[in-house]
Amino acid sequence: MACSIKQSSLSITHSNLIPKRDYNPTLGFLSFFSIPKSKNQKWDFCFSIKKPLYISRIENPKAYEADKSQSLDLNIELPKSQVDGQKVKIGIYFAIWWGLNVVFNIYSKKVLNAYPFPWLTSTLSLATGSLIMLISWAMRIAEFPKTDFEFWKNLFPVAVAHTIGHVAATVSMSKVAVSFTHIIKSSEPAFSVLVSRFLLGETFPLPVYLSLVPIIGGCALSAATELNFNMTGFMGTMISNLAFVFRNIFSKKGMKGNSVNGMNYYACLSIMSLLILTPFAIAMEGPQMWALGWRNAFSQIGPNFVWWIIAQSIFYHLYNQVSYMSLDEISPLTFSVGNTMKRISVIVSSIIIFQTPVRPINALGAAIAILGTFIYSQVSFSFTI
Repeated sequence: MACSIKQSSLSITHSNLIPKRDYNPTLGFLSFFSIPKSKNQKWDFCFSIKKPLYISRIENPKAYEADKSQSLDLNIELPKSQVDGQKVKIGIYFAIWWGLNVVFNIYSKKVLNAYPFPWLTSTLSLATGSLIMLISWAMRIAEFPKTDFEFWKNLFPVAVAHTIGHVAATVSMSKVAVSFTHIIKSSEPAFSVLVSRFLLGETFPLPVYLSLVPIIGGCALSAATELNFNMTGFMGTMISNLAFVFRNIFSKKGMKGNSVNGMNYYACLSIMSLLILTPFAIAMEGPQMWALGWRNAFSQIGPNFVWWIIAQSIFYHLYNQVSYMSLDEISPLTFSVGNTMKRISVIVSSIIIFQTPVRPINALGAAIAILGTFIYSQVSFSFTI
């Protein structure tokens, strides 16, 4: 008998074993073998403590004796139908996510045009989402998450990044056109790659870095030729990009190793972000300004204004909830790609609905940025999915 033990597997060669169909729970898979009927028949079997049992018949056992310590490594691949099903599932998540985001941006811009209080608007969005999930847990529509102190401690930096990104994006949208905000936010892959490279130590192939050139160049051209450029709106978008990249990376880390799914993870994130944001919103704007602005908006818009606020708050929660269900299945970098690709539909729909004037040079910058995003998605998906 020749026996060798390595860190990852155990290999045994024995000349006195043949198959037997009886299974013994005490011996496990080894009970499939018994006393041989012929001494000339030789079998070799190898099993790994990390992978399923693998059995092979060796016609010339001396060939394996050359390296007794070598173990067989198995590469288990999922069936093609299961892989295709996973791709379809992610595709459905992305389609719903993008559609909900378009509706949210339309209502959000309508609200901010009539009621320019981005801090309160951001707070109401988080409050609505938190209320929806609290009701869902109370009515057992959704399973109540099992959390502990460690979970909430790890969630805190994610909530800080989410709060900063959410408020910064809302401030930007209150100052500039929706299309301009999302053109600049198309540069998020650049932030994602740079943060992943210098903070996480990840490396990417040269084509990924080269694909960032048209994204950055297109965004710069679009910003330089924007008719209604506003520095506060531009900086809000840039801050939002950086904050959301950190949120996505830390979220993916925080979602590993715990039993909280993507939907509940975002619900907990909304609750903590609401607690963080509320005192800052009161300090920055205040109830007196909110009440005055509400009277002016309601007198101009009428009861529809209330629906606009409710709609933008509900759709904000829904599109983020679906995005976190997507993040449950993919990498942070792939998430950033999907987050960028959705901006095409947002940009086009907002230009049509709000009749935003766009100069040819500005449209060229947007087209270059979107083309760069497409190239980036093509060269990066093979390395991130």
